[in-house]
Amino acid sequence: MGQPEAINEALAGQYPQARAELDFRSPFELLIATVLSAQSTDRRVNSVTPELFRRYPTPLDLAGAEASDVEAIIQPVGFYRNKTTAIIGLSRRLVDQFDGAVPATLDELVTLPGVGRKTANVVLGNAFGVPGITPDTHLIRLANRFGWVDNTKPDTVERAVGALFPPSEWVMVCHRVIWHGRRCCHARRPACGACVIYDLCPSRDIGEQDRVKAAALIREPRA
Repeated sequence: MGQPEAINEALAGQYPQARAELDFRSPFELLIATVLSAQSTDRRVNSVTPELFRRYPTPLDLAGAEASDVEAIIQPVGFYRNKTTAIIGLSRRLVDQFDGAVPATLDELVTLPGVGRKTANVVLGNAFGVPGITPDTHLIRLANRFGWVDNTKPDTVERAVGALFPPSEWVMVCHRVIWHGRRCCHARRPACGACVIYDLCPSRDIGEQDRVKAAALIREPRA
């Protein structure tokens, strides 16, 4: 197993600015953006949310929206019809059951349309400071490569990674690992030769070993 504390420390040094890469100004905006991000990229979601939140700044506004108008705004993120149904539906639920406020507990968040544990943990950790593990595709891939878990089921990965770190570190561990997955430890061709945790990683032989070629594989999702 890759040394969890040492890997986390190295990634903290490499990505001191690690954070959620969805743009948001409130728990409601983060909740909606996270639902939209399913099977899409944060950059694409960030390209549509300014107009969406300009038109519908509150749950009450979005709850009363015409589906066709919302679909026209969020179409670039993909699966826009299902996502429109979800974000209008969860906005109505917020208005009807939570007085228009985003709840700050996991049990309540997962009752909202389109919201599972992953989305709930993103909102709790980044909007409310509640510790949680977000088992997105990058965390699942890297946790397996690091030897922290030998399983791809989100719930299993969530429990396994959570057991390796104190709750106070959970949110930032996820940010750092996700940033590393997006920038360096790619699914198809990891940039192993240019990886800051090369000496700590049990999977360091699976990717590009040449330092120069590996460095060329590093990419920044956002400017």
